[in-house]
Amino acid sequence: MRRDLYAAGAATALVTAAVLIGRRIQDTDHTLRVDWPPLLASWGPHMGPGTPAAVLVAAATVAYGPALAARLRWRPLLLTAWATSLAWTFGLALIDGWQRGVAGRLTTRHEYLQGIDRFHDIPGTLRDFTHHILLHSPDNWPAHIAGHPPAATLTFVLLDRVGLHGGGWAGAWCITVGATACTAVLVTVRTLAGEVLARRAAPFLVLAPAAVWAGTSADAYFAAVAAWSVALLALAVTRGSLTAAGAGGLLFGLTCYLSYGLTLIGLIAAAVLWLGRHGVRRRPMLLVAMSAGAAVVPVVFTLAGFDWWEAYRLLVTRYFQGAGGVRPYAYWVWANLACTVLITGLATAAGLRRTGTVLLRRDPADRGTGRLALLVTVAVLSLLVADLSGMSKAETERIWLPFALWLLPSCALLTRPRAWLVAQAALALLLNHLLRTGW
Repeated sequence: MRRDLYAAGAATALVTAAVLIGRRIQDTDHTLRVDWPPLLASWGPHMGPGTPAAVLVAAATVAYGPALAARLRWRPLLLTAWATSLAWTFGLALIDGWQRGVAGRLTTRHEYLQGIDRFHDIPGTLRDFTHHILLHSPDNWPAHIAGHPPAATLTFVLLDRVGLHGGGWAGAWCITVGATACTAVLVTVRTLAGEVLARRAAPFLVLAPAAVWAGTSADAYFAAVAAWSVALLALAVTRGSLTAAGAGGLLFGLTCYLSYGLTLIGLIAAAVLWLGRHGVRRRPMLLVAMSAGAAVVPVVFTLAGFDWWEAYRLLVTRYFQGAGGVRPYAYWVWANLACTVLITGLATAAGLRRTGTVLLRRDPADRGTGRLALLVTVAVLSLLVADLSGMSKAETERIWLPFALWLLPSCALLTRPRAWLVAQAALALLLNHLLRTGW
């Protein structure tokens, strides 16, 4: 326990340094482009209608979460985890009120709903998409539309087409779908590392501080799609299911067309395939099914006229035309990790310490813990690759949600879960009540 506290203390020191040094850089050079470094947020203590609900969900999860996770049958546990995660995320979002916390989030000038009217002719818009990415191009896309492949914006276009108009429905979609990500991670952990560890991880996945940014951010929706692609691949390789293999591949292909950076989820998917290799039946057929599924979305978009590689090349140019060309890499390459502490919590810092210990000891008698440690480690490596790339300077509190989810299962290795859950809940509640976050 003492070493766990040392790890939490080191994580706290990292965040403190990022705040103090970031404040100095921003006050003197104005190059960070955030008001409350390392977060895109501003100081603004406040309460709202979601405050009682968020506090109640946190208290109930701390008090009853570990016991319920150990006792409930598996399928009811998954449903309970999703419902509690949904309540936690909505509660935190509504601390800012319905309009600012949910309905208005995806309607600002940088967001997806600003451009859905330009998709009246979807094939034509896809063919013309890359012509509006650069900042100096005519009618350039808002930041988030330009910064993602068009499947992201098309999601909201389709919601609008079926009658779910406006930011309220878009926000509810992201929160509701995003909350399923915790169940996808639980399915994966159970499949690869065993049910006991999955049950231990459940309360930490539910009560993640990341929910502050999952409600309301499209990245929560992206995280869920990516997580389910990994979960289905885990089921495919352990059960020999061609259906799961094809569906997992299909969702992975969609993931790559929701966000360019989420191609790195492929590293986690590869780890899942490797961990499940001993249980694979019909391996060649599974690989064919996965590949066929993964090809569907890229083929559809390519035939429609969208060039993924050209769009990414133009996006890199646009990135350095704007804030990406101003924000100092020397600060953000480590301050991004401080953002990760804030979205995963001090419990995860302690859990990652234990993960490292498990890898170093390599106890062959405890295969489940070793598998969990390897899965979490690959997620950390994916996040580090994203960090070192230089394409994630700031705003990683939302951008890295799909990777942060896979760090949280390390908390299954902790003792005294209730104490750590208190720390997780307190961090999320303090952040949401003291800061006005940008996403």
